[in-house]
Amino acid sequence: MKTLATIILFLLVIFLISCDDVSHNLNVSGEDKFTVLELDVLPENLILKDTTYVAIYSDIYSETKDTRFNLTATLSLRNTSSKHSIYISSIEYYSSSGKKIKEFLTKPIILKAMQSVEYVIEESDTSGGTGANFLIKWSSTNKNVEPIFEGIMISTNGQQGISFTTKGISISNK
Repeated sequence: MKTLATIILFLLVIFLISCDDVSHNLNVSGEDKFTVLELDVLPENLILKDTTYVAIYSDIYSETKDTRFNLTATLSLRNTSSKHSIYISSIEYYSSSGKKIKEFLTKPIILKAMQSVEYVIEESDTSGGTGANFLIKWSSTNKNVEPIFEGIMISTNGQQGISFTTKGISISNK
């Protein structure tokens, strides 16, 4: 009887621990990795301003036009400069029909030299469709920075796996 009580107590503790709501956005210091990047205002001396388009696929056609394969999509924003920061003022997610689905920022963020950040569209979220995209408005105090903005799509189903990437392109002057 004592063993049964011990097992029940053990299972209860495991159950309670597993119900803890853990944020996946915490950095190693326990801070929200997105909040620590936020700025109240952008610097006034911004000399480079750009808008980048990144194609994202929340699902793709498989076998026929009636069969789709859902994907997890990651938007990766990477500051490639070893000296200068970039400032992201807007990240908007659009559907295939051009409807804005989500705005990811409530405040601008800073990506310091060599820093990166990712935003994920979960596999179950097919609101974007096969022609979804992101628009990223960004700027810098240096005209020579060239960040990399790309989409990474991946999924597995049984023994079938698929992954591919897309590169962001500037649409500011087009």
